[in-house]
Amino acid sequence: MAIGTKTDDLRLGQRLVIGFEGRSLTPELKEIIAGLKVAGVILFSPNLESPAQIAELCRSIQEYAAGLGLPPMLVAIDQEGGVVRRLEPPFTQFAGNPSMTCENDAVDFARVTAGELRSVGINMNMAPVLDVVPPGLDGVMRQRVFRGDPAQVARMGAMVIEHMQKEGIMAVAKHFPGIGRTTLDSHLDLPSLDTSVDVLWDSDLIPFVRAVRQKVAGIMLSHIIYTSIDEDWPASLSFEIADRLLRRKMGYDGVIITDDLDMGAIRKHFPVPVAMEQIARAGIDIALVCHQGPAIEEAYRALERSVTGDRQIRDIHLECLRRIMLLKSRFLQ
Repeated sequence: MAIGTKTDDLRLGQRLVIGFEGRSLTPELKEIIAGLKVAGVILFSPNLESPAQIAELCRSIQEYAAGLGLPPMLVAIDQEGGVVRRLEPPFTQFAGNPSMTCENDAVDFARVTAGELRSVGINMNMAPVLDVVPPGLDGVMRQRVFRGDPAQVARMGAMVIEHMQKEGIMAVAKHFPGIGRTTLDSHLDLPSLDTSVDVLWDSDLIPFVRAVRQKVAGIMLSHIIYTSIDEDWPASLSFEIADRLLRRKMGYDGVIITDDLDMGAIRKHFPVPVAMEQIARAGIDIALVCHQGPAIEEAYRALERSVTGDRQIRDIHLECLRRIMLLKSRFLQ
């Protein structure tokens, strides 16, 4: 995965967080880190065995990256509690957002989870879920959301963000601008919502407005087409949603992350080069590619073509790098 020196200074790999196979720093993972100089990794259950093994894995990844002169690595995980958790006992097992009845529950989850993540070298949690499920809807997120109206979801999410980040763990609010209304799972295919912008502002966006005020480290975009905002592209590839809505209207200057580009909603409809060009144009800071394989280098090469072939995209890229480096300096120095 040798990289030409003409693009080394662009630090293109800092726009990627990748998944990998194995429970140790394998030769294949070393090759990806050294060749593409990625921003970080995301851990899943097959990567995890015990606290000691996880700590050694994270330590070895950071030491290897540092030895190459790279910035500290993002080491991310989905540890929401309940149905989405990667860490098994002896890590504390929480019942998940639907079981939280008061702000103290959210604070306890955030503090305990952050402490356990920090103890093994994980520094980013892809949580909290801030989606709002309307009453009576049997949506795909019903087992992962805070109960109550949008204001209650916002309060609970803000507590998780505040206390997780006080403990040194980057929180990532998801799935912007809200997937609580969806019944088709974007892991499988591409959902579309025709909810009006006014309804989104009055409901789904309320928790994200609070998260922006809370200075959440990251916001993850959903793989949903919101036809009232952008008829052509899902949020994870949309300039209208990432730039005009989240950056300009909501004033968010933190790191924006896609959901996994390997999910069916993207993989079945948008080739990697098309997706990455859209991500580059939209100023979406980090693309998440959760499975080791050719899509990782394909994403890198597509980003390289976009950034080196268009001066405007190059300027956008440099702004993305600024945000990523600022986030790393805030939490990882």
